[in-house]
Parts: sequence; structure tokens; C-alpha cells
Amino acid sequence: MSDVKTNPRPIPKPNSYIHTQPFWDAAKRGKLVLQYCPESGRFQHYPRPVSIYTGKRNLEWREVSGHGKVYAYTVTRAPMPGFENRVPYVVATVELDEGVRILGNILNCPPENVKIGMEVKLCWEKLSDEIMYPAFEPER
Repeated sequence: MSDVKTNPRPIPKPNSYIHTQPFWDAAKRGKLVLQYCPESGRFQHYPRPVSIYTGKRNLEWREVSGHGKVYAYTVTRAPMPGFENRVPYVVATVELDEGVRILGNILNCPPENVKIGMEVKLCWEKLSDEIMYPAFEPER
């Protein structure tokens, strides 16, 4: 019998300096928002101070659907600290309907059932009273 030491899961730290505060504020309300460049008409992720399309600072935060397809994934069997009791777990790149790819865990689905192209929808993990973490589950 082994005694597995479980570390606490890392909690994201919202930060206005690196432009993540609006993302986490919306997540706390159960909304997934991404930066939107009104000039190009395109979303971008991860948050940045300027548009990756125009270089301008006129970005807006807009809610997205949370629907998409698994673009790529891996089944993690050697966990990072704080995830010891979750193995195996799936980390996936999800291509949202809005054309942006976002990284997240696939929940409520056995790892062997995850497939590239599988339709998924947004779900949330409560990490603390302040942090709701976006994840995905199969679209049923």
C-alpha cells in the first residue's frame, strides 16, 4: 500500500497587468469571454494587450458560446502536483465555434472515449470561492 501525498491544485491568479482579470471575473459569473478585435472581426486567446491581427489596443471582451470540437488531446497518467487523485485525465485543445483554440480538461467522459473531432461544450470546475475554471464535456 502506497501513501500518495497530494499537493493542493494550483489556483490561477487573475492579474490586470497580464490582462487576465476580465477573463476570471466573467468565469466567476459562469461566462466564458475572450478578447475580440472589432477591426478584424476575430477572437484571440490567450489574453494580450494588443490585437494579434492589427497590433491595435482596441480589444473588447465578448462572451463566446463554449461549444466546439476536440482539436487535439492527451491522456495524462503522470500528474502534475495537485492532480494526483485525478489520473488518468484528459487535457485537450478545443477549437471553439468562434475559431479560437483553448486548452482545457475534458470532464464527465472516460479518457478512452475522447476522440479528435468530438463535439464538446463548456462546463465549470469550482477551484475556490473566487475561481471557476473552464473545462469541457461531451455534447450529448
